[in-house]
Amino acid sequence: MGRLLVFVLQLALAALAGYWAGQHAQSGGSAFAPQPAPGGSASVGVPAQPVTPPAPPLQNTSPTAPPAAASPAAAAAASLSNSYRTAVEHAAPSVVTVYSARTAAVGPLGLGGRRLISRGLGSGVVINAKGHILTNNHVVENATELAVALPNGTLSPVKLLGVDPETDLALLSVDAPDLRPIAIADIRTLAVGDVVLAVGNPLGVGQTVTQGIVSALGRKGIGINTIENFIQTDAAINPGNSGGALVDTAGRLIGINSAILSRGGGSEGIGFAIPVDLAERVVASLEKTGRVARGWLGVSTQAADTNTPGALIASVQPRGPADRAGLAPGDLIVRLGDHVIEQPEDVLAATLEYEPGTRVPLEVVRDGRRQTVQIELGRRPPLRTANAPGG
Repeated sequence: MGRLLVFVLQLALAALAGYWAGQHAQSGGSAFAPQPAPGGSASVGVPAQPVTPPAPPLQNTSPTAPPAAASPAAAAAASLSNSYRTAVEHAAPSVVTVYSARTAAVGPLGLGGRRLISRGLGSGVVINAKGHILTNNHVVENATELAVALPNGTLSPVKLLGVDPETDLALLSVDAPDLRPIAIADIRTLAVGDVVLAVGNPLGVGQTVTQGIVSALGRKGIGINTIENFIQTDAAINPGNSGGALVDTAGRLIGINSAILSRGGGSEGIGFAIPVDLAERVVASLEKTGRVARGWLGVSTQAADTNTPGALIASVQPRGPADRAGLAPGDLIVRLGDHVIEQPEDVLAATLEYEPGTRVPLEVVRDGRRQTVQIELGRRPPLRTANAPGG
């Protein structure tokens, strides 16, 4: 009887062990199951480290789930979007719409009132806390009445302080509260490829912002102004943008939008802005005297040959600045002050940027040798377009 009881107990224990092993085999085994050893063989009886299966893709299945991290491209795009928005917030309150009208008296002594001859529309930039607004000369040229629409919609009359046709700039003054002058950029940091924004009122639709890049710097020879040193941009500029602001992505002024090259009159991605450093010099003169006095060198120049950069002196004005400095026909001008002279037109552009009485170094090539002379610029007589390029 005792043997039978022991045998039954042994059978029961064996069945229980078999049941336990079967359950664990179906569930994938325990953490102590044999694992493949290096080389592909099984290491029997050696406990292995638990293996954590790869996590499934993160699903936003509950309100408490953390948001997925943004991709680098999305983060960069969001940053750019925010920077443009910030630039507009800084610059847009400083850009106004300029309205101009030309009227003429009707009847003897104007007793019949005045009749409208033409009207125009452009843009302007509040340049300082004195209420001075910078715009293009061609926006206000020949106007008998001028007004500006401020960003808050208020229409205010303005006074014309002065114009500079050679750079196509004009300075207005408005007496209005809460004007917000624009911040000025350091133009020396500007480079081709930088993102820029054009702010103005194209075609009278209302204040508009367009975006592009700096396509070129120091663009000359366009034939728009006497003095050309343009920032070229592909930001859309249309009629009405003239006099408006070209700003960087911090909303700082880098130029005054002035002109476009276009076959059909609309924007084709070739726009030009007057650099802010040149505009600031014009503003300083217009505020002081209402006009801009230009330097004069007293030479006429021509191209040397197709392979030689510079401006060859063709003639020298007797008793003029160049004559007093000892320059002579045949000298090749290669530098004036900070300006490299590559063609005859560069001499005129460079001298016009200096005030009369300024002493500047002038570098010439004479008999194959470079030499530098100090020259005191005179006061420029009225420009005559029939003259040969000179300074």
